[in-house]
Amino acid sequence: MKRLLLFPLLTCLCLAATAQDWAKARIEKSPRHQEWIKVKYGDREVTCSIAYPEVKDKAPVVVLIHEIFGMTDWVRSVADQLAEAGYIAIAPDFLSGAAPNGGGSAELGNDGARRAVSQLKPDQVTADLDAVIAFAAKIPAANGKVAVAGFCWGGSQTFRYATHAKDIKASFVFYGSGPDNEADTARIAAPVYGFYGGNDARVNSTIPKSTDLMKKGEKTYEPVVYDGAGHGFMRAGEDPAGNEANKKARNEAWARWKELLKKL
Repeated sequence: MKRLLLFPLLTCLCLAATAQDWAKARIEKSPRHQEWIKVKYGDREVTCSIAYPEVKDKAPVVVLIHEIFGMTDWVRSVADQLAEAGYIAIAPDFLSGAAPNGGGSAELGNDGARRAVSQLKPDQVTADLDAVIAFAAKIPAANGKVAVAGFCWGGSQTFRYATHAKDIKASFVFYGSGPDNEADTARIAAPVYGFYGGNDARVNSTIPKSTDLMKKGEKTYEPVVYDGAGHGFMRAGEDPAGNEANKKARNEAWARWKELLKKL
């Protein structure tokens, strides 16, 4: 097994998932085309939610890696927001087939999804991403450029996957930890952009080492810490009941993310 699959990943202790009626409402009201698809490779099928922008020209694709809560309405709402900004967004359910009778995150429920995500094998996540990215690059409405973004557990997976993928154009790590050795970071080809909450010492304590390793390998790593925000601020800041620090961080992070995506 390749070494990149072995370095430890921090288990994401995200804020407790709450009802996301506001995210569901956005999906239901969106004028953009959204659909469920299945990406097949070998004997495995990965269920994905995909959102398309209303644009004239072919667009880049952003692959989203969900939180430890699995596929949620919030993840799908992020895909819709990316589509609104002009990008094709595809969110795989990495728990596809993990529930009885072949179900996924929805059938497992919140607690079941958390347990199942924590038990996922890195090599399966990598294989799922390889298949989804290969599919994404060939979408007729896509221009062939693919970036990866992830949140919480998905943020760490995004950083890890960057050590494996050679063809992605950028990695956007939202409050996730990076690899802990020089051999892994040496394989990173695309720029890595980090988004972190100021009140998240557990994850932020890994930033100095990631910075050092990426600098040694002459890799691009640009972490930004948003003061006062907690872990999971992209979701918590979108919740109408969220605090002002998370809302401010979420808005600033979205603005930065969209500016970085323009570089694609």
